[in-house]
Amino acid sequence: MPRQMIRTFLLFIGFSLSLINANAQVEFYVSTNGNDANIGTSDQPLASLTGARNAIRAHKKAKAQPSSYTIIITDGFYTMNEIFELYPEDSGTEEYPIIYKAADGALPIFSGGKKITGFEVKENGVWEAEIPESKYYKWRFDQLYVNDSRAILARTPNSGFLKIGDVQENVWERGSGRVALKAQQVLKFDEDNFQSLQNIDEEDLALLRFRAYHKWDFTIRHVDKIDKDSLALFTSGQGMKPWNPLKKDGRIILENYKAALDAKGEWFLSKNGILSYIPLPGQTIENTEIIAPVLDNLIKINGDATKNKLVEHITFEGIAFKHSHYKMPRSGFEPNQAAIAISSSIMLEGAKHITFSNCEISQVGQHAIWFGKGCSFSKVTHCFINNIGGGGIYLGDKAALDGVEHTNHITLDNNIIQSGGQEFPPAVGVWVGHSSDNSITHNDIGNFYYSGVSVGWVWGYKPSLAKRNIITHNHIHHIGWDLLSDMAAVYSLGKSEGTVISNNIVHHVHAYSYGGWGLYTDEGSSDIVMENNLVYSTKTGGFHQHYGENNIMKNNIFAYAKLYQAQCTRVEDHRSFDFSNNIIVFDEGVVLKGAWNKIDIKMDHNLYWNTGGDSYDFNGQSFREWQQSGHDVNSLIANPNFIDAPNFDFRFQNTETIDKINFKPFDFSKAGVYGSAEWKKKSELPESILIEFDEVVAKNLIKD
Repeated sequence: MPRQMIRTFLLFIGFSLSLINANAQVEFYVSTNGNDANIGTSDQPLASLTGARNAIRAHKKAKAQPSSYTIIITDGFYTMNEIFELYPEDSGTEEYPIIYKAADGALPIFSGGKKITGFEVKENGVWEAEIPESKYYKWRFDQLYVNDSRAILARTPNSGFLKIGDVQENVWERGSGRVALKAQQVLKFDEDNFQSLQNIDEEDLALLRFRAYHKWDFTIRHVDKIDKDSLALFTSGQGMKPWNPLKKDGRIILENYKAALDAKGEWFLSKNGILSYIPLPGQTIENTEIIAPVLDNLIKINGDATKNKLVEHITFEGIAFKHSHYKMPRSGFEPNQAAIAISSSIMLEGAKHITFSNCEISQVGQHAIWFGKGCSFSKVTHCFINNIGGGGIYLGDKAALDGVEHTNHITLDNNIIQSGGQEFPPAVGVWVGHSSDNSITHNDIGNFYYSGVSVGWVWGYKPSLAKRNIITHNHIHHIGWDLLSDMAAVYSLGKSEGTVISNNIVHHVHAYSYGGWGLYTDEGSSDIVMENNLVYSTKTGGFHQHYGENNIMKNNIFAYAKLYQAQCTRVEDHRSFDFSNNIIVFDEGVVLKGAWNKIDIKMDHNLYWNTGGDSYDFNGQSFREWQQSGHDVNSLIANPNFIDAPNFDFRFQNTETIDKINFKPFDFSKAGVYGSAEWKKKSELPESILIEFDEVVAKNLIKD
């Protein structure tokens, strides 16, 4: 060992031993002007999270008694050169935890990206920079962040979609499942929709790919070849899923080729390492920061529950994590619900008593946080999760893992989870797979293209591990837009004994075609209680049950769905659900739509009120005819006496009417985030997003 390294090591050991005090509290400091060869004092700080982890490891080996550790991180921008990884030996204990926290008043940012500089302005106004790592070492990236916003990969068309004329599939290898193992798809177009490909060159073709949107999912594929004579595009991969295929008139965009670089805010990286960007109004090279993500993960917590080697008692507090990458494989992205095939910026396995508090995760290419297999008794509180390529927080595994690998008892409280699905629209705000006993409370979940919360991962009535999940007092809004279908603010799958969905405010939920519900019990959802929810401004209903058993819908307010106020679909030989003590208020559409006349339900003591007229369509029947069928015998058509329902003020002037159906008022003002006025203000989506959402909805309804 070199003499200088020996001297530094001895100084570090001496310093570490001197830190032990009566409270067994050890502090290390991390700073942007630090060095991981330092000893970690405020005067000689470390430079990275990995350096701090290693300092804790060294101190543990040298100490004579247990210690708790606090890593104090000063303000600044930290470029991460490697993933921050923690293993069982990096654990704390209940009495002696380990805390990585921002210094008082500091907001440290840990970035997995690389700042791109050296841009020149070309005659056409396009900025260009040569990236040596791309030119000589073939480094490529699929996301780009400009002044903290996600830039647009060059695409055609710049808004809206091209339409597929027809689809032909050639199966190469069938396999034994419903989906062929290997197949080729030929997408054909008319002249107008193929026009942008007529002048494409071979270099562009090597990078060209498409995004196709269909039902509740989408596909990303690279292009094998194009035939300009037959106006066809050839691609290959898995066979199409028969329940969600590419098809005639499907929506598609083409991206990642230079000829598509023609709009402000777009970017393109050529094969020879030239990054091109068309600036937005007001952007100059001097006032613009451009960051390309490098690291696929920012944090990985690597425990092994099967060997009882967990990572435990670690807290992250007041830290921002940004700029993780999702590298698109050559195979593309095959359709998978909730985008569960992609990774996460922060990945945990075999973790217990892990806390993220007052942190930010933003500008990432995939999901933000995933508590994978073998995680338990952990929490995410008061975190700001936004501008994410995938989903917000994912709990559990996509495989049914019981025993020590079963993920359970995760608390998500008072978080802002917004603007997700930017790269993978099927992603959701909070996903609960094969996971139980979780608490999802007081979160603001908004601006997603599929569902806000998805709970359960079994289709039908097979046993499910997703039990006793509590989803309460959340504010879930501006979900779906006009992009995907068959989705909801709260979406459930499978048997879910003990699961409660209550006291949530849900509004502005819209879908491209069918779907766009507030609460949606799908595919065998059973034994779920949905009560005291306020649901308004949805497309096809405040509530829809596809099929399930023994669900309870009670004491909810369902208001102002555009087409139908409530739906049900499948008829089964058991009690599907109870629907009682609910208020439905509307001004357009029908009251009920679906299999209401045939399904086994208990439906009574509800109140219905049309603020736009005196039409009441109960699945093709009048209210009296509906009552004569044995349903809603003690229900009423009456004014519930809201203060101003058309303007979404659902407080009551008095309870004279609602007392007649035994409706119990609940305080929906408590839904959403809590705390300081600044934190609550932060949860409000920008006005531009709210306006755009309303415009999209209006256009979609005209189209329908």
